[in-house]
Amino acid sequence: MKHRLAIIGYGGMAGWHHQNIKEKIPAIEVVGAYDVREEANEKARENGLKVYSSLAELLGDKRIDLVTIATPNDFHRGLSIDCLRAGKNVVCEKPVTLNAKELEDIMAAAKETGKLFSIHQNRRWDRDFLIVKKAIDEGMIGTPYFLESRVQGSRGAMHGWRGHKQNGGGMLLDWGVHLIDQAMQLFPEKVVSVDAHLFSLYSDEVDDNIKLLLRFESGTSMLLEMATNCFILQPRWHVSGTGGTLVVEDWSCKGKIVKLREDGEMAWEDDIVYTEAGPTRTMAPRPRHTTEEAPLPEVRADWTEYYKNIVDVLDRGAELIVKPEEALRVMKVIDALFASQEAGCGLKVDI
Repeated sequence: MKHRLAIIGYGGMAGWHHQNIKEKIPAIEVVGAYDVREEANEKARENGLKVYSSLAELLGDKRIDLVTIATPNDFHRGLSIDCLRAGKNVVCEKPVTLNAKELEDIMAAAKETGKLFSIHQNRRWDRDFLIVKKAIDEGMIGTPYFLESRVQGSRGAMHGWRGHKQNGGGMLLDWGVHLIDQAMQLFPEKVVSVDAHLFSLYSDEVDDNIKLLLRFESGTSMLLEMATNCFILQPRWHVSGTGGTLVVEDWSCKGKIVKLREDGEMAWEDDIVYTEAGPTRTMAPRPRHTTEEAPLPEVRADWTEYYKNIVDVLDRGAELIVKPEEALRVMKVIDALFASQEAGCGLKVDI
């Protein structure tokens, strides 16, 4: 069966959806687009799409069984519900909504109509994330206890509508939702505390540089940082485990694992060691023979796996990979992080 898709909001991400589906997902045909901006509609026409004159015209097109919503965030709730009630299956860009309550409204509409609803959490297929996940799943560094996940740049302000509070802009709802979703995929357990430090360096309306701390029920903690004002970059991932350390340096996935050798028992000497840090034993360099270096694991990463799964769900009843229930937990964590910022301290939660 050929699924016919329309895109609502034909901006930058919509172009990505269109091109990748066209090139790599033969079971889906992108037919049309709807946008309130004439320049976006002109771009859609140039790309061979039917441009709908109104949302009602799109919703009334019986050929369309799948809609991708790629508008500013504040329109996601209303558009998703309208599409579901019009009998369309829906893929919504992230963040799915501005808060958990809005997502619960969409989930109720999906249950009412029996239609598919999913969120385009494409960064579950990022190579750097999959490397870390494989290393943890296969016990390559023992039990992880503290992870640092960072996305850093130095270009300043949030771009376009992402700089406006009304549209649901800000770094927590932009990149934060990705990194939180990745964290909760690594550790599918309760989040028991959150602490948010949200900074507005370039905007009077939204956060543009943020540091988030999550603690999971097992005691594992994660520091998530997203910066637009960082001129000396830190590693994309730094993972501390009971048996070693993993580093992914950057998007190219350069990095390594350094772990304890099985025969690398280290004897402690009574004598003080003199280092550049002064006299110390605890912080003296570890003897080289007690550790070994290993390459990062090989993984396969392909963002189009998301849409392949959507087709498998619709045609073959496969299990949905990005589930609304997972997104709801992420949005509850985000709600708690905004509350933490407002309170000026960390908060205990049960999410």
